[in-house]
Amino acid sequence: MGTTIASDANEPLSFEKVWAMFQESGKRMEEENRLVREQKRLDDLEWEKTKRELSESLKETQRVVAELSKNVGGLNRSMGELIETLIAARLWEKFSGYPYNLQRAYQRIPIYDEKNYARTDIDILLVDTEWAMAVEVKRELREDDIDYHTKRMELIVRYPPAEIKGKKLLGAIAAGVVPPAVRDLAHSKGYFVLELTGESVALSPPPEGFSPMEAIIKSN
Repeated sequence: MGTTIASDANEPLSFEKVWAMFQESGKRMEEENRLVREQKRLDDLEWEKTKRELSESLKETQRVVAELSKNVGGLNRSMGELIETLIAARLWEKFSGYPYNLQRAYQRIPIYDEKNYARTDIDILLVDTEWAMAVEVKRELREDDIDYHTKRMELIVRYPPAEIKGKKLLGAIAAGVVPPAVRDLAHSKGYFVLELTGESVALSPPPEGFSPMEAIIKSN
């Protein structure tokens, strides 16, 4: 038995009433679609606003990070220069058992090649009338630092600055932290090793049979 659709329990639906119901339903659907489109438009506007805010926030974050990196880099450079200054002070006294009198100290001596191109530099240079010592300064000494210092020493011998011409060149490495194995490697290469101890610096006792690396620098 079929179901009778009626607007009133005692009154059957006419065509006109059914048509009016369809029209009313269509209007409601159209209104609902309009509301959905309007909501989508508002959502799109809100999303564009959010994207702009995110973009501005990202730009500000990048600016802050760049500024922080710049400041940290400057702090690192300042800290490195401070460590070098602390180490350089009266460093010559650490070699009292050797025939050196390295009382003149220089910092950050650049090494230029024949084309006046800066190839490297010397963190601390100690000199007297006969000897010169190139000291590399590190926070923590690693094996590759020793290899790098060896290459630096070769450049210093090849392109000697005026301060060391006509002298015998020695090599040394100073660091705040020196692992024993790395210290032994540095000694095997003929480098003196100095370690920071509190506010001072101490010369690590070289092993028996230690032979300092020496290079004679021509005067011209």
